[in-house]
Amino acid sequence: MHEAIKKISQELLLALLNNPYESLILIDAEGIVRFVSEFNTTISKRVILDAVGRHISEVNPGSELLRTIQTGRAEIGRPLVLDDQERIIARIPLTNDGRIVGAVGKLLLSSPQKVKALYQRIENLETQLEYYKSEFEQLWGARYNFDHIVGRTQVLRDAIASARKASLNDSPVILYGESGTGKEMFAHAIHEASRRRGKNFIRINCAAIPTDLIEAELFGYEPGAFTGARRQGGAGKIELAHNGTLFLDEIAEMPLRMQVKLLRVLQDKVVERIGGGKPRQINFRIISATNQDLEGMIRKGTFRLDLFYRLNVVTISLPALRIIADDIPLLFETMLVELANKQRVPLKKVEEEALEALKAYAWPGNVRELRNVAEQVMFAADGEQVEVGDLPPKVRSGIAPMALAGSNNRLLKQSVESAERQAIEQALRQAGQNKAKASKLLGIHRTGLYQKMRRYGML
Repeated sequence: MHEAIKKISQELLLALLNNPYESLILIDAEGIVRFVSEFNTTISKRVILDAVGRHISEVNPGSELLRTIQTGRAEIGRPLVLDDQERIIARIPLTNDGRIVGAVGKLLLSSPQKVKALYQRIENLETQLEYYKSEFEQLWGARYNFDHIVGRTQVLRDAIASARKASLNDSPVILYGESGTGKEMFAHAIHEASRRRGKNFIRINCAAIPTDLIEAELFGYEPGAFTGARRQGGAGKIELAHNGTLFLDEIAEMPLRMQVKLLRVLQDKVVERIGGGKPRQINFRIISATNQDLEGMIRKGTFRLDLFYRLNVVTISLPALRIIADDIPLLFETMLVELANKQRVPLKKVEEEALEALKAYAWPGNVRELRNVAEQVMFAADGEQVEVGDLPPKVRSGIAPMALAGSNNRLLKQSVESAERQAIEQALRQAGQNKAKASKLLGIHRTGLYQKMRRYGML
């Protein structure tokens, strides 16, 4: 390298040092000025003429180049004010064979306009960074906490209490509940209240991913692992959940061969991408959710018993909306407030008769369907309040879609379930919440009582 430098002509070296875009000043290890560009704007013009050979403190008493020699650290992008104008400069130590032999000061930006433009660009970059950080958190962060879960009925409060307790440790959780009962919201809240808050919350819906893609989604892949794979490979959802939480929605839909691989990861806490590669040690918490009877699936051979034992440490049953009908007015009005704020329209009050109609409806789609109705009402209601006539016909009639199709058996089943649930609640009250005594009062085995309580979201 030294030989290559020697071959550079004096003319070329002078042009490099004396270029008008850097305004160089060069000092040796003793602080003696050895070169000053004639274009230098960091010191006065009259001083430049006789600066070479003098100490830097004489040429520029405010110079900090001596500190650069003493510390050996470069200072890039430092402000300097000269003649009431702000400049951005750099101070760089010069070394040879590990020894500091001098220092150079150079101009980076010479005019206030350029400085302002730089600051503006930095601000724009910071704004973009905040935006992408927010987008990242939306993708891989928890969006809900327990404050977002609305309701006062005892069965819902019990579910919330169980979820809060589950957030205190890393035990696997299974959330049971019909579609639309808020299983994902509970999973978000558990993560947000846990020690893993602030880390990734990775969601994957096992029913929404084609069978031939779910392995790559979960476990990732090495470069060239299969046709169409990215050349740099890709991390799987399990890997992305490192130090955070992995939420597997619709866990019952996971293919059996994937259940085997997931079980191995849960046992060993090691994930291996498709195509081999180095096994990666993973630390994550798993929460799963389903609206199906996993124990029944185990008996049919469609869900693995060993995986069930790994997942089913903490069980939380979420009540269907028809079970917590007393919470419907509060839920509905909360949704209207959110929608009014989002759409910037006046908030509408809900008349009592409309609330009673909402409570009487069966809500097969649960909270998700209730939100859909709230959105419809925001456009349908012309006055200052929501009346019965503003509700969809199915809600006004109190008959769910399956009943409209002629399913009288469904209505009968709902009536039987409602009466059965009320009987269980009364027996528990009489037995002081002792389930063994309650089962005797009802004349059923304790196991049967637990099954019914789980079905009705009472556990």
